[in-house]
Amino acid sequence: MNFPLYIAKRYLRSKSSNNAINFITIIAAIGVILGAASLFIVLSGFSGLKDFTLQFSTIIDPDLKAVPSTGKSFIITEQQQQQLAALEDIASFSKIIEERVILSFDNKNYPAYIKGVDQNYSVVNAVDSVIVQGSWIAPNTTQMVAGWGVSNQLSLGVLDYGKSVTIYVPKPGTGQITSTKSAFNAIHCINVGLFDINETLNDTYVYADLNITQDLLSYTPNQVSGIEFKMQANADETTVKNKLTSILGNAIVIKNRAQLNDALYKMLNTENLAVYLIFTLVLIIALFNVVGSIIMMILDKKKTLSTLFKLGASIKDIRKIFFYQGSLMAILGGILGIVLGLIIVGLQQTFSLVMITPSLPYPVAITVANIVVVFITISVLGILASKVASVRISKSLIAQI
Repeated sequence: MNFPLYIAKRYLRSKSSNNAINFITIIAAIGVILGAASLFIVLSGFSGLKDFTLQFSTIIDPDLKAVPSTGKSFIITEQQQQQLAALEDIASFSKIIEERVILSFDNKNYPAYIKGVDQNYSVVNAVDSVIVQGSWIAPNTTQMVAGWGVSNQLSLGVLDYGKSVTIYVPKPGTGQITSTKSAFNAIHCINVGLFDINETLNDTYVYADLNITQDLLSYTPNQVSGIEFKMQANADETTVKNKLTSILGNAIVIKNRAQLNDALYKMLNTENLAVYLIFTLVLIIALFNVVGSIIMMILDKKKTLSTLFKLGASIKDIRKIFFYQGSLMAILGGILGIVLGLIIVGLQQTFSLVMITPSLPYPVAITVANIVVVFITISVLGILASKVASVRISKSLIAQI
């Protein structure tokens, strides 16, 4: 039997004859429990916010996207398209073109991005779910779908066949500009729908058919600026990337969803790390109570420790007693704190206790990673605090009795 651990368990369960020490021990235990619960709740809140934020951008972000490593466009041959279609790990793919343009409607001009897409685009991305008014574009037509913000800027309606939207893009080439007609390519489109994803995309993008976008930009029929892929549910991302690179060549870069939103992911992860460090500092402060509780317990048990020492217990064994006691207090407090946090987060998910708006509850998410992070954090800090307190025991301290 582990003698120091046995004594530590007895000390943890038993009450001291000194009420002040009992009170300090209770305060220390409550501090650990609340600290662990607070850290878990905050991390769950940030996980919920991350999922809530990304769900809007990932609606139109494909599983994988092929983009040129240099330049704005590349050529995809018929043979390459056949090879892509034959890949079992790819459910579908869509050719796209993206370019900056000027929108003109009813004597108003607005800078935006046009995204030309083929008829497979709605299969690769769930774009139909974000159409809040009107419908999606029909293939091989001069229809377009604008973002909600673009619509507001141009006072643009839906299915207004009496007024078309003119899309301008500068013509490629060199030489002196003699007229607007010679400087810009232009197409006329009818807006048939409005999408609502997030503020940035709503204010920036319009969708149009791939063929008319190629005409607008003077592209060849096989010239595109990207290819978006939807993978099969059981496909391995790394394997699929290697297959796509072997087909499209090294001049093409294959990016996953996280890489397409690297700035957003970095911002969310940085905020999450900052909050974690702040609450870890709060936990460190709370664990000072554990150090104080152990030191007070040492002083209270000096006579008992002297007896153990005279019976043959070494200073190392006596130190282990209080090291184990503090570690057990931190670990058990951390477990209880995580359980308390799980209950609170579960209540928020079920009953929406905290609301951002009258119709939008504060998003939270329970993840195994957060549970592990909180448990490891509280355990490591508790063990360090117990070590700091237990080294206070020395032969001279026990010999004073």
